[in-house]
Amino acid sequence: MPKSVEGENDDALAADLTINSLFHLAGKVALITGGGSGIGAMIAAGFVQNGCRVYIASRKDISEYASQLTKKGPGSCTAISCDMSSLSQQQKLIDMIQNAEGKLHILVNNSGTNFSAPIGQYKPDMFEKVIQLNTNAVFSLTQLAVPLLQASSSAEDPGRVINISSINGLQVPMLDTFAYSASKAATVMLSRHLASALGSKHVTSNCICPGPFMSRMMRGVLANVGEENITSGTALGRMGTPADVAGACIFLSSKAGAYVTGTEFALDGGSLVARSRL
Repeated sequence: MPKSVEGENDDALAADLTINSLFHLAGKVALITGGGSGIGAMIAAGFVQNGCRVYIASRKDISEYASQLTKKGPGSCTAISCDMSSLSQQQKLIDMIQNAEGKLHILVNNSGTNFSAPIGQYKPDMFEKVIQLNTNAVFSLTQLAVPLLQASSSAEDPGRVINISSINGLQVPMLDTFAYSASKAATVMLSRHLASALGSKHVTSNCICPGPFMSRMMRGVLANVGEENITSGTALGRMGTPADVAGACIFLSSKAGAYVTGTEFALDGGSLVARSRL
């Protein structure tokens, strides 16, 4: 070990490492697909409450939720109608943000769908539909958004791409959701590959793999198997909360996460490591 030298800790002493500096997001522009419900709605709420100008996109009318978030503030939320499986509608979405903001700091690829059926009854067109929205659309929207992300990026404060995968992309699920698990596993690798390609453009790419959070898809699972059976499969014994996923995204989007790229992590309450209850 080399000997210490005078002033070797000067950078640490001079750096502003306060919470307000490390996790400051006020004024940033964020786009969240599928931002009107479930995990996307939780992330949107977290960004708005921290002063971001947030755009949430969905096929359904989510303007009421956007208005509620704006009223709460201090940031703002705008709802945009968009079928994320359509490349032409993705282009219109990016054009709207280009015209309104001229830049984009954070892209959260959260839109997703699911289908379950025994292997002998699994329809090929449904497999394609799930893959199209859950994986293909993630790539095409990111591709379209790169110029906007670059417009506001720097080496110290890069643009951020956050891809929402699932623990079902890291382990085989119990249900016959073949396309879903395949698409979420593909999203993990796509996120890594994007990180490699976008690093020189000062854009990061990371992937969150949630476990059980309340959403429209999860409500169906809970109705079939019961919440206790879901939570007992986590090490922490509970469902995820808005603070859990919003906190993860705030970290990845802030100064605290500026040096993080090409990573994925399970946000699952320890579902992947929980001991068998048998």
